[in-house]
Amino acid sequence: MNSKLILHIDENHPLLIKGLERLEYENHIAYTTPLEDVLKLLPKYSGIVIRSRFPIDNNFIDCATNLNFIARVGAGLENIDMAYAQSKKIALIAAPEGNRNAVGEHVLGMLLSLMNKLRQAHTSIQKGAWLREGHRGIELEGKTVGIIGYGNTGKSFAKKLFGFEVEVICYDIKAGVGDQNAKQVSLEELQDRAQVISLHIPQTTETNGMIDKNFIDRVKNPFWFLNSARGKAVRTTDLVEGLRSKKILGAALDVLEYESSSFHSIFGAKNRPETLDYLLNSDAVLLSPHVAGWTFESHIKLAQTIVDKVAALNL
Repeated sequence: MNSKLILHIDENHPLLIKGLERLEYENHIAYTTPLEDVLKLLPKYSGIVIRSRFPIDNNFIDCATNLNFIARVGAGLENIDMAYAQSKKIALIAAPEGNRNAVGEHVLGMLLSLMNKLRQAHTSIQKGAWLREGHRGIELEGKTVGIIGYGNTGKSFAKKLFGFEVEVICYDIKAGVGDQNAKQVSLEELQDRAQVISLHIPQTTETNGMIDKNFIDRVKNPFWFLNSARGKAVRTTDLVEGLRSKKILGAALDVLEYESSSFHSIFGAKNRPETLDYLLNSDAVLLSPHVAGWTFESHIKLAQTIVDKVAALNL
C-alpha cells in the first residue's frame, strides 16, 4: 500500500490538494463516487478528506483497513464515529480555526440586523412603505451577552463584541477558558444575567436538545437568541413557544433542527413541520442557510488548516 495516498470524498478549495501534493501525497478524487464504490476503494488509502457527504461509521472505518487519518474540512467531527476511529488508532483532524472569524462576523451581523429590524425595513420599502416608527431598533450597548461554548467560534464572537460597550460572559464545560473578552461563569449565572444568548457548541449527545423549554424558562430576562452551531441543539417547538410568549425577543438562526446530517436543504420533506413555517414567517426570526462559516476567505483558511495539520502528523 502507498502510505501517501489520500482519497478526497468532498470537493474543497484547490489549495488543499496543492498543499498536500507539496507534502508528497498522491490525491485521488471521489467527489461524486457513490458510497458503495467508495467503500471498495478504501483499503488503498492512508488518509481521507471529507466534509459531510457520508457518515463515517463503524462499517466505513472497518473497510478502511490501512487508514492513518481522517481530515474533515469543517469545525466539527460529529459525522464521524470518533470513539471507534480512535480505537483503530486513526488520527482525527478538524479545522475550527479556519472559519472562526467568519462565524464571529456572521453572528454579529445577524444580531445587529435582528435588533434593528433591517430585513423587515427593507421588505416594507420594497412594497412602497416608509414606516419609521414601525422599524425603531434596539441598541446592543449596555446589554449582557452570554456565550455558550467558548472555543474557537465563541471566542471569535466575543472578540467582535469588543468596542460595543457590552458585558460578555461565557459558559463552557471546560474550566479556565475565559479571557480578556469574556468572563467565564456557571450556566446558572449566565441564565440569570444574559439578555443575548449565542450558541457555539459541538453536536454531542449532551448538547442535543440543550435549548428546550426548561432552559428557556430558566433564563431570567427576555432575550435575543443566536444559533450558528448545530440545529439539533435546539428544540424548535420550545423555541417557537418562547418566541410566541415574547420570552425570546428574536432568534437569528444559521442552523435548524430540520437539517440533514449533510446540511442539505430543509425544503425536501413532504410534511413540513408547522414550527418551520412559523420560523419562515415570523418577523422576529432571521434565517441563513448554514453559511456562517462559509465565506470566500474561510474556504481558503479551512483548506490551509487541514494541510498544516496533516503536515504536523509527520506520517
